[in-house]
Amino acid sequence: MNSASETPKYSFIIPIYNEEETITELYHRVSKVMSRLDGLVELILVNDGSRDKSLKLIRELHQKDPRVCYLSLARNFGHQTAVTAGLNFARGQVVVILDADLQDPPELIPDMIDKWRQGYEVVYAQRLKRKQEGWFKRFTAYLFYRLLKRLADVNIPADTGDFCLMDHQVVNVLNAMPERNRYIRGLRAWIGFRQTAIKFERDPRYAGEVKYTFRKSFSLALNSLISFSRVPLRLSTYLGLLSAGVALLMALLVLYWRLHDPNSPITGLATIMIAIFFLGSVQLVCLGILGEYIGRIYEEVKGRPLYTLGEVGGFHHLTKK
Repeated sequence: MNSASETPKYSFIIPIYNEEETITELYHRVSKVMSRLDGLVELILVNDGSRDKSLKLIRELHQKDPRVCYLSLARNFGHQTAVTAGLNFARGQVVVILDADLQDPPELIPDMIDKWRQGYEVVYAQRLKRKQEGWFKRFTAYLFYRLLKRLADVNIPADTGDFCLMDHQVVNVLNAMPERNRYIRGLRAWIGFRQTAIKFERDPRYAGEVKYTFRKSFSLALNSLISFSRVPLRLSTYLGLLSAGVALLMALLVLYWRLHDPNSPITGLATIMIAIFFLGSVQLVCLGILGEYIGRIYEEVKGRPLYTLGEVGGFHHLTKK
């Protein structure tokens, strides 16, 4: 059992997935920041089922530096779940989340802490520019954040990721939330408290391959929309009303042409087929939307744990360096 003097003031959470090429440089830069702070720091590395040498390197860092704690999930559960696992174990009064690819500069953390000392419970990093990213990635990210801001039930700041600082009071509220399909930056906004932004230009990935592929990014975007907006459900109603209006209009037009131009080709098989395909597509879209919401209800009621741990290290041996 740790004594009160061993309780860290700061907790840094970094999810790791196949980051063997970045871990050494990541630790080098983060440890420089840790040495500048005014209290004990724990660095929580969450191995999210990596298939490379990431876990081996994490163990070596823990042996070298007792401030390094680690969690190794039993399999790959996804980025948001890995962050959640770190939040569950964080003990610091101040908790910082950042990514392992060094696109989130650790050197920004002291500025975040200054904002926390001014009374802000949440300090999130807001991107001004994405360096060395393709036009398609920049365009889709820009479009998604504006769409989410417009459709979501809460005000989720645009161009923000999981890179943030949170007071432990906020972390306690996050940890008490039971939902499984987690979108951390959305939950962070929903909680409230005093929040502010720090602007920065996002660096390119230090090394290795991008982990958030288009498929994963699209899945995260869909998850955020479903989790924080009821507009997709309303869309089903709107599409139903639209199809009913189109069907009524077509019926009136067909009746008109039958009375005034019986030989019109518009009243033939093609018109019927178009109407069938239109109504069928509307029904399938509505079923798909309902399926997304019902699937989430199904995941929630099963009651399975959010993640399983394969290995835990360092949480009972924290000493001051």
